[in-house]
Amino acid sequence: MLTNTTKSKFKKVSPLSFSSTEWTDGFWKEVCDINGTKTIPHLQEKFESADISHVVENFRICAGEAEGEFGGTNFGDGDFYKWMEAAMYYAAKTNDTKLFEKLDSYVDLISRAQLPDGYISTKQILGERQNNGIQRLGDINDFEVYNFGHLFTAASLYYRLTGKDNFLTVAKKAAGYLEQMYEDNMKKGEIKTAVCPSHYMGLIELYRTTNDEKFLALAKLSIEARDSVANGLDDNQDRLPLKEHRKIIGHAVRANYLYAGVADLYLEDGDEEYLEVLHSVWRNLMDQKIYLTGGCGALYNGASPYGNFFHHQLVHQAYGYEYQLPNITAYNETCASVGSVLWAYRMFQIEPKAEYFDLIERTMLNLLPAAISLDGNKYFYENMLRRAKELPYELIWSLTREEYILSYCCPPNLARTLAEASEYAYLVSGNTVWTGMYGASRSVIELEGQEAFTLVQKTSYPYDGTITFTIEGSTFASCNLNLRIPKWAVSGSITDGKKVTAITPDMSESYCTWKNFSAGDTLTLTLDMPVRYTTAHGLVEENSNQAAIERGPLVYCIESPDCALESLDDLLLDLHASFEADTLTIRGRQIPVLKGSAFAIQRESFDRNALYQPLSFAGLASVPIRLIPYFAWDNREYGEMRIWLPVAYR
Repeated sequence: MLTNTTKSKFKKVSPLSFSSTEWTDGFWKEVCDINGTKTIPHLQEKFESADISHVVENFRICAGEAEGEFGGTNFGDGDFYKWMEAAMYYAAKTNDTKLFEKLDSYVDLISRAQLPDGYISTKQILGERQNNGIQRLGDINDFEVYNFGHLFTAASLYYRLTGKDNFLTVAKKAAGYLEQMYEDNMKKGEIKTAVCPSHYMGLIELYRTTNDEKFLALAKLSIEARDSVANGLDDNQDRLPLKEHRKIIGHAVRANYLYAGVADLYLEDGDEEYLEVLHSVWRNLMDQKIYLTGGCGALYNGASPYGNFFHHQLVHQAYGYEYQLPNITAYNETCASVGSVLWAYRMFQIEPKAEYFDLIERTMLNLLPAAISLDGNKYFYENMLRRAKELPYELIWSLTREEYILSYCCPPNLARTLAEASEYAYLVSGNTVWTGMYGASRSVIELEGQEAFTLVQKTSYPYDGTITFTIEGSTFASCNLNLRIPKWAVSGSITDGKKVTAITPDMSESYCTWKNFSAGDTLTLTLDMPVRYTTAHGLVEENSNQAAIERGPLVYCIESPDCALESLDDLLLDLHASFEADTLTIRGRQIPVLKGSAFAIQRESFDRNALYQPLSFAGLASVPIRLIPYFAWDNREYGEMRIWLPVAYR
């Protein structure tokens, strides 16, 4: 859930309300419409199925309305709360009363499943009832506190959207149980960490929703208690005291959720030591451990040591060593990138710097929409940057999207993030409006001391860099409009038809303030979008002497249907090639693509199965190619895909 930091003491900017912005056209409207009409109902069907996820069935058994044993994943409860968050947001945006009635029935079911002491996690409730050896808080990998955290956020949002406190009552009772648990643990000195710690953000959002200080105190305690965990692990980021963290390590989802929660705590109490931690781990991520697509958590299993090579632990879904960014085996769990967006959004409220929204936009336009099929009903768990025709080894997840994946945490997390995308359009401070993600939209904005006005944004972004802003409301005085100049933008202009400001390279990754923007004005931001070749740091070994192609905020890739070669391994980028825009229909959607040419290696003989062999080279031939946005890949026949390609020129 996005933050409600209107009253947070240490914020520099504030989000708008959930109903303020509506996507009106283009990329984001299409994505959100498909999310609402296809993805959200599709996920509901899976959660309702006792034969597939068994999630709703678990609640029914706990409530005494069905018979049977627990089924599905340990974290299914929390995943269902995430789906509820997506559904309630879409229902509010579309005034869908039937969907709200269904959500109310789910809230009632959850409340009937909850135990009198506030405990609510279906696996443990059924385990204790059936005396099968499963009990509450026996194993941190049972994800109970993760389930609690997503309950807190979903219940807070439900109250914000509907004014109903039925779900909030469930959440407050659960928080009361969590409070008692922490008090008992502190007395015994037996603190356990929580994997995928969604409860930090959840508790603070519960505090912001209820204004009850005990929830903030509980969030602070739960974060501080990490330092008391015995035999902490790099996997959970609790081997070192939190305030000593300087590198981002361990399980990527857990890390990003942790630091998003710490950022939330900073917004409330302003602990400068926590801010130093946030700055340090953020820099380590952005400078040395993030993928071009916004993906993070490069390794399925890897080591993430502080200190030397000989002191490390095996870590699952890991941030690896600096610059350890493989392509074929790139893990990049979708939930990790959702976590990075949540974290960056909170950092922006602490200090509104363009870098944070650059990361949000890169992730939201590239990795997250790539994690779901164009028709909205198949999903990736991991997000690779290269796919070979076949591999001599097996990866844990499928190389193509699936309708249902055993670890179903990513699809509902993705659905709620896309449903809430409109809240990333603007933030405000004083008499200033800050642009976040660009997209055709209408936003109702109210600044200090002025009546509300409607800010209209017209654009074909991210496919075109021309964005116009107009204000509706004849009595509106004026405001400052802070325009984000992305890092990739090194030329362009800003004009109101009278004055022109040129965009220069030194303005990239910053905000440009246009003062006294008022009703009747039309302001046009033009971000030039030439095709550009991107290279990686020399220590990113797999990308040595290779390049990727980007245009504007989009990363492009090439698939087998886009080049008439036996293998994309024979392809080299032509540094002098030019590209022209075109469109391609994929799964009923019009996808802007780039058409150009590249080089194909000519060989006299070549054995693709040999580990080593004599170099065979008979020159280069020019071949036509087509590049598609990375988010659109794996929506045609199965084949190769590459982002990074060797380069050549002649």
